Amino acid sequence: MGFPGTWMTESESMVYRVVPKCACSTIGQIMHYSDHGRFFDGDIHDATEGLHKWALEASKPRIEANVTEHKSFAFSFVRNPYNRILSSFFDKIAGIQRNGQRYRGNLVPQLAQKYGIEVEGDFDQIAMFRRFLLFARDTIRFRKPMDPDIHWSSMSGHISTFIVNGGRYDRIFWTEQFNDGMQAVLDAVETPVPVDLGEIPRFNESAGHGPKMAHKVEEFFDDLSMHLTYEIYKRDFDLFRYDFENPGNKMPVGEIDLDEVHAKLGR
Repeated sequence: MGFPGTWMTESESMVYRVVPKCACSTIGQIMHYSDHGRFFDGDIHDATEGLHKWALEASKPRIEANVTEHKSFAFSFVRNPYNRILSSFFDKIAGIQRNGQRYRGNLVPQLAQKYGIEVEGDFDQIAMFRRFLLFARDTIRFRKPMDPDIHWSSMSGHISTFIVNGGRYDRIFWTEQFNDGMQAVLDAVETPVPVDLGEIPRFNESAGHGPKMAHKVEEFFDDLSMHLTYEIYKRDFDLFRYDFENPGNKMPVGEIDLDEVHAKLGR
């Protein structure tokens, strides 16, 4: 299976396991800059040079050799599950993508038909999100009406493939404390080009795709929605120390235990 979703600088200064909807655009651009002294012109997800990616055939042997021998600092970032699933809805379901189309072509019409999700015009954001949450649960728990999409499949699922196939993380950070986490990465490695994190812009490639969120996070989650979210993301809440009881609290409530993460996700 190898190391899907893994990016590595060409200098092999650092290895990053991408978790969608967790600041991956900014992290990828920082990695690119740290080698080349410039940002990739465009969405870093589209880059086919300047960064090793598991999706690029020429990069696979380099990544595999590095990760299996743990030659470089390996890290990932995670995000509060409530905020992440909301972001997925507004970006991927309610939003228009870079190509001017709906995400995955016929996905939104299919959702409208099967789950009554309507995202045209001035729609009821809370009601439509809750219907989407039911759809997301069905894709993850039952793989129906389709396999789960990477943008709303569990973070622990993404994180685990790296461990199962022989990798080991040095740190896992929270996007809610992005600057602290990314600075810790930069402090732990030597890069060809120095990076001043204070000068780095944020590359939120999904910004502007969808409508503006009209309510507070906690207003989207009634008791049933909270329990659906916990059903989907129990391991994410538990392993990465997020607060299930309060959707309005996006901050972690404890420290991530890396040994526990490797033990529970490495099976």
